[in-house]
Order: sequence, then structure tokens, then C-alpha cells
Amino acid sequence: MSETATETVLTILQNDFEEIIDAWISTQSDEGVQRTDLFSHKEGREQTSVLVRALIVGIEKGATGDRFDLSSDAWAELRSVLVDVTKERSSRGVSPSDMASFVLALKAPVFYRLKDKLAKYPTNLVEEIWFFSRVIDAFAVYCTEVFIAERDRIIEQQRDQMQELSTPVVELWDKVLTLPLIGTMDSARAQEVMENLLETILRRQAEVVIVDLTGVQTVDTQVAQHMLRMAAAVRLMGAQCIISGISPTIAQTMVQLGVDVGEVTTRSTIRSGLADALNRVGYEITRKKDR
Repeated sequence: MSETATETVLTILQNDFEEIIDAWISTQSDEGVQRTDLFSHKEGREQTSVLVRALIVGIEKGATGDRFDLSSDAWAELRSVLVDVTKERSSRGVSPSDMASFVLALKAPVFYRLKDKLAKYPTNLVEEIWFFSRVIDAFAVYCTEVFIAERDRIIEQQRDQMQELSTPVVELWDKVLTLPLIGTMDSARAQEVMENLLETILRRQAEVVIVDLTGVQTVDTQVAQHMLRMAAAVRLMGAQCIISGISPTIAQTMVQLGVDVGEVTTRSTIRSGLADALNRVGYEITRKKDR
């Protein structure tokens, strides 16, 4: 037997390319990971074909059973393809386990052909199977890592979007902004809120900012200090700050905590805060006379 380890695998992938694709898709179907509910037959075949082509390129570039390293340049194209396929499949709802099973399903078609081709050469058969198993197992692990990284990226993106939605800076009137706060306020969120608010003040050239606490259920010393620092930062930007939505419970809590609001203007409702803000920028709300 003249062929060395990996040469038989390469020959099979090259000479039996279409048969390998058909057998791989059939194995996916048998194992319930083909996901025809998410991908058309054409899309599934394109994904399997591009993966096998990239696998052939990796083996051709010098990967051997003794020196297999998925991070090497020889496998760069396959890594890129795996990333694209994994992101596409995960975006359509494929689970990490299904993605790994999708890759692992390539083993059976190649193993059967190796057994037929190397039946008389057990040593070569073991070497080829060992090499191909390591390759496919590494691909499955890599896909899982990509899947987890992509999921974490999406979660982080959604977290940022939710934070933006939970702390919107709204322009109520010309030069009047309001920041309605909802939920709890920790140091990280307070910093993001302050940065967003100050940037909006600069962009809108605001003169008055209403920080509304109506949606904040409880206030502790930390939250109160965040509010006071925010008010001080607003004043440094040349604007005035009004804190509205001070409920009787919050007022009592702040007194008990010994929180001194100093020169910060407070109002019990956002309605009274808005009236005060409009008055500061030269507007007055009056009722139209009955006609």
C-alpha cells in the first residue's frame, strides 16, 4: 500500500465528491439534523458542498495525521466556511447540538469508503480513520465555539438595545429634555445613562433636563448619589436639572438616609416638572378661552 495517512481520505473526497455529499445529506436526514424546516434542499446541499471543498483544500495544503492543527494556515479556508455556515444556521434556530451533529454526520460516508478501500491494509485503515475522526471532531468543537460566541454577541447586543430602550432621552420641547428612569440603577447603568444624557444635551443644545423617577420603585443611598452626580454633570454642561416623580415613599426614604439634594430642583410629578422647565426656557402653558 503506497498511500500514506490522509492520502486515501483525500482521494475519496475528490473522486467521490457528489456521492459523499449525497451520503452526508442522507445521514443528516437519518439522524434528524437535516432541518428541512429551516433550509431548502438546495441550501443544505450548498452548505455541505462548500464545507467538503474547504476540507479538501485543507488536506491538500499539507495537513497530516501526526501534525493536525485546526488553527494552522492550512485550515484557514475551512475555518472561514465553518464560521459562515454556523452563523447562518444559528440565526435560523439550529441548536448547538444539532450543529455539531450536522458536522459529525460526515464521518459515516467517509468511514464506509475507507473500509472498502483499505480492507486489506488494517494499519492504514486505522491511521486514516484516526486522522479523519480528529479532523471532524475538531470541526464540531470549533462550530460549537463559534455558535457560543455568536450567541454571546447577540445577547450582548440585545442587552445594549434593552438598556437604550430603558433609558431613552426624549426631547419634549425645544431645549427641554426628559430622562424617564425605570427599574433599578446600578453603577454601570448609571454611567451609561449619564454618558447618553450628556451627549444628547450637547447634540440638542438643551437648557433644561427633567430626570423622572416615576418608574423607580425604591431609592437607596447609591441610587440617590447617582442622581445627584447626574444633576451636577448636567449643570457643568450649562443646563439646569429638575428631578421629578418624587413619591412620598421616596421622599421619606431620602430623608431617612440623610440625602441632601442641595440646589437640585425637585417636583412630585413630571407634569409639574414640565411646567417648570417650559417656564425656564420662556414658555407658558395657558388654557384657551372658551369660544
